[in-house]
Amino acid sequence: MVKGRIKVADEVVEKVAALAALEVPGVADLGGDLARAVESLRGRVGIGARRRNQGVSAQIHERQVAVDVTVVVEYGHVVMEVAAAVKTNVAMTVSRMLGMRVTEVNVTVDDVRLPGEDNPQPAPQDEDR
Repeated sequence: MVKGRIKVADEVVEKVAALAALEVPGVADLGGDLARAVESLRGRVGIGARRRNQGVSAQIHERQVAVDVTVVVEYGHVVMEVAAAVKTNVAMTVSRMLGMRVTEVNVTVDDVRLPGEDNPQPAPQDEDR
């Protein structure tokens, strides 16, 4: 057997978990209100690309990982069912793709996205006459 160590960065686990959460029907977005506000501001002022792992944090200890995920659920979906599906999909995907034992997945539903909220229209500007 070849000697050596393999280290997976927390950010890799977070990205895999974020993508797994976004695959679940009914998940509108990731991140809490503050995280979404910061990302929105970053986008408006043109500071880098949006981080797709916002709202996800992972703690790795040896080959075990615990993941916290914050999601926004689309209105009309059963919140508890979406959260349970996120928990299952994140655990299975992280385990399969990274070969780590997932000890826990904590899901927080931070908000509900109402119809039409995903593409907010800018407010009309009042013109001076």
